[in-house]
Amino acid sequence: MQEVESMVHPKIKESFNDDGFTPRQLFTKNHKDLMKDGEKWMKGTATSCTVVGALIVTIMFAAIFTVPGGNNQETGFPIFLNENLFMVFIISNALSLFSSSTSVLMFLGILTSRYAEDDFLESLPRKMIIGLSTLFFSIAAMMIAFSAALLLMLHGTWWIFIPVFCLAGVPITLFILMQFPLLVDMFISTYGPGIFDKKMERWV
Repeated sequence: MQEVESMVHPKIKESFNDDGFTPRQLFTKNHKDLMKDGEKWMKGTATSCTVVGALIVTIMFAAIFTVPGGNNQETGFPIFLNENLFMVFIISNALSLFSSSTSVLMFLGILTSRYAEDDFLESLPRKMIIGLSTLFFSIAAMMIAFSAALLLMLHGTWWIFIPVFCLAGVPITLFILMQFPLLVDMFISTYGPGIFDKKMERWV
């Protein structure tokens, strides 16, 4: 609607049809059901992703206090503190916790939105894009943390690294296959070029 609106004479925007509707009012009336369907879909998607994000937050928060190998009884520091893999575990755990917390907040923002007509143009898609992106990042970081912790526990048995790495990539791959096309479509429709030729003269 805004693409067309930018190309027509300003007076046409305020003109009325035979039923007494302006173009904006007619557009809103004809797309009322589509807006309800969009609201229902976004709430369902946000609810499902919020559950996944909350689970990751819970797991990562608990994992940071139950580090692999335990703590030294005398000093209280983790036993594997000087191991490179332990630092990988800590960093990936923290990144997963922060990114999943961000995704949960974004999805909660979607669930608590007023769902006004203008919100569907940029506000809601932006929250969905950020939520899905941070959720994907948190899943990837969680798998890295899990792999690092498992390799620390099985210290010296590097032959298990390849199957662990392959299995850790399964949920990441599945998430990409299921959600990445949606993420790309939403990004293009929100921030990509319009549906009409940008060289066309527009009314200011």
